[in-house]
Amino acid sequence: MNTNRVEKIITADSKQLAAKGAQIFCKTAKETIALQGRFAVAVSGGSTPRAMHRLMSQEPYLSDIPWQKTHIFWVDERMVAFDHPDSNFGTAKKDFLNIIPIPSDQVYPIPVMTRPEKAAALYQAKLKTFFHDMSSDDPVFDLILLGIGKDGHVASLFPGRPQIKEANRWVLSVKGGQPNIFRLTLNYTVLNNARQILFLVSGSGKAAIVKTLLENSQAQLPAVKIRPPNGRVIWLLDQAAASLLSG
Repeated sequence: MNTNRVEKIITADSKQLAAKGAQIFCKTAKETIALQGRFAVAVSGGSTPRAMHRLMSQEPYLSDIPWQKTHIFWVDERMVAFDHPDSNFGTAKKDFLNIIPIPSDQVYPIPVMTRPEKAAALYQAKLKTFFHDMSSDDPVFDLILLGIGKDGHVASLFPGRPQIKEANRWVLSVKGGQPNIFRLTLNYTVLNNARQILFLVSGSGKAAIVKTLLENSQAQLPAVKIRPPNGRVIWLLDQAAASLLSG
């Protein structure tokens, strides 16, 4: 992995990781809005981001984060109803979206109640509308929050899947993961166009894959391919997840 703009932050435990993640989110939102008047973020599901999301629904973040100028998108979503326990959007609603003072039209869930390919096209159209005034040909998120799987997958980009090579489509329909169902995911082009990527990784169960991703740039794994040429990457780890790293 290109280490020129890669930073590692190691916290004592998962609780401190969530707190540090919320601090980074808040700081990035404020700085971005001061510069350009709005903040566009893409969030992920999973247990580690959930703790951070819950923190952001509480003080001081409830008041400190400029929610009125924040726009929330999703990195990926399972094709299940929003009230299903596996729904990333549904979980986020319970954890923080129902609490924070964000305008409802500034929250952009991935559509799920249609065919996967049609849903992908609909979400791509939504991205094009939102980012139409950007100088870049592709969306430029100010912050993208990512986790990683033990197999090195990121978002819903899984190892060995041919779909992940489709650079001309921002939103892909894929099938895989646990459970093995259809999902929609942003592609590498969008992820690597972000101004900042924040990986959130906790637990000893992720220690081996963290070591591989950070110390073996030749590994043929999706998460290794997250190398934004014009952005920065922060790996926010707890000590358990970082326990096998050298040095």
